[in-house]
Amino acid sequence: MTSSPDDLITLDDGVLTLPLATADNGTALDHELILAGAAELGRVARGDVDAGAILLSSTGKNFCAGGNVAEFAAAPDRAAYLRGLANDLHAMIGLLYETGLPVVAAVNGWAAGAGMSMVLHADIAIGGAKTKLRPAYPGIGLSPDGGMSWTLPRAVGPARARHIIMTDQIIDAQRALDLGLLAEIVDDDAVTDTARATAVQLAAGPRGSMAAIRRLVHDAAGRTLTDHVIAEAKSISQLSATPEGIEGVDAFVGKRAPDFGSVR
Repeated sequence: MTSSPDDLITLDDGVLTLPLATADNGTALDHELILAGAAELGRVARGDVDAGAILLSSTGKNFCAGGNVAEFAAAPDRAAYLRGLANDLHAMIGLLYETGLPVVAAVNGWAAGAGMSMVLHADIAIGGAKTKLRPAYPGIGLSPDGGMSWTLPRAVGPARARHIIMTDQIIDAQRALDLGLLAEIVDDDAVTDTARATAVQLAAGPRGSMAAIRRLVHDAAGRTLTDHVIAEAKSISQLSATPEGIEGVDAFVGKRAPDFGSVR
């Protein structure tokens, strides 16, 4: 029996879990989950849902094996179908950033095509020994979506990004770690639990700090150093006057563990 998106999207311990794929279509990107995930992220961005971190995951053996190519082929108007699918995926990605929440990815198995694109939007991507990343687009005569042609050059440099995408390289877990595409490699059967534990830890932490860190790192590529340190000074100053900032500093001085949840 196929589960509905509403059953698969969960909020526990402050972590909003957004599956991208299920076993139903061979862990291809699930359009309905993308639409449902975007709707839930919109509620988070509006303040209607209280989440502290986002976990990107899958309920199948792979994180996401890419787009459902069979559905591409079956579409009466392939160009219109692909444009709509890409627009929906990009709307979800935009909302990931709009929430300001830290994003963790549980990258089990393959992350290909749009799946690899989504890994690149995670702040912390946890993989296993069998994790593999692949652009996959040239193999079907298409170009990237999901922001891959924007995020990958920023992660590995333009020359290496062109090489990886154009030659459709399969990147194993160790190389992905070396390139900075994965943050950590764990046992394959521990990927999901480790990623969730990481997301729970982030959700329990100082949420203003997490949002500021994500924003500063993301914005750094488009700023001069002079402009960026001004933004850093403004951010640290503003955070110092928030309840979380006050609690963190006071806890440090008092030689106790901070309780950020008590001041939200």
